Amino acid sequence: MMQAHHNASAPALSAQSLTLRAGTRTLLDGFTHSFHAGEIWCVAGPNGAGKTTLLSTLAGLLQPEAGHVELDGVRVTDWRPLPLAQRRALMPQSAPDAFSASVLEIVMLNRFPHLSGWGWERAADRAAAHAALDRLGLAAFATRDVLSLSGGERQRVALAAVLCQEAPLLLLDEPLSHLDLHHQIDCLEALTEWTREPRHTVMFSCHDLNLARRFATHALLLDGAGGACAGPVHDVLTPALASRAFGYPLILIRDGEHEALIPAPRARHESLAGDDTSAG
Repeated sequence: MMQAHHNASAPALSAQSLTLRAGTRTLLDGFTHSFHAGEIWCVAGPNGAGKTTLLSTLAGLLQPEAGHVELDGVRVTDWRPLPLAQRRALMPQSAPDAFSASVLEIVMLNRFPHLSGWGWERAADRAAAHAALDRLGLAAFATRDVLSLSGGERQRVALAAVLCQEAPLLLLDEPLSHLDLHHQIDCLEALTEWTREPRHTVMFSCHDLNLARRFATHALLLDGAGGACAGPVHDVLTPALASRAFGYPLILIRDGEHEALIPAPRARHESLAGDDTSAG
């Protein structure tokens, strides 16, 4: 297994003829696309469409039915574990806490790819943990017992831990779950700021299409039947494409510069399903 090195001319991440299945269902069929530094991708789609499976496959934790994933132009299966952990970080949907520990200690766990051979934490590791907590407004939580946190607070700590890993590619599975709107926006603003740093790329799954349209630069919309649409967020999360993927007609409303996708009135189901129209 080779140790991969960054190629500045290569995409940060690419899927090559990727096919994913769950049992007899085809979630994604022959999908090819590249994801570049500086982009924020929202992975959207109905429940069971394969968002978690896709993110885990892109991270190199699951094997696809066909095709492969490349990171910096090298197959993700050819990366050695330690350099891979330094290059990409995955935030799962849930991270149950099995023991009592401080928030700072939990965040520090994600420094494992950067520790020395003896596993001792250095001042730089502690500084990275504190910086990640500061970025998400969690500095006052550093000494709190993780078992005392609410679901939303624990979710923000999990995101801080991933940021603490300092991997340029973040793959985040439902990072906004359990969060109120205020903290959802705070986290998305923090991720937007984070992607301004060199080589940084974010992919996150999300059910709120309007937050995705506001903060993501690109979207990957899965229909759960093998199809996918990828591109700039406002070209993908349209009434027509979203209605087709979610099986419910949506319309786009506008108020000045602001836009929102909302469910169409029930009386207009048949006429608006698949119709890319807007209401002002």
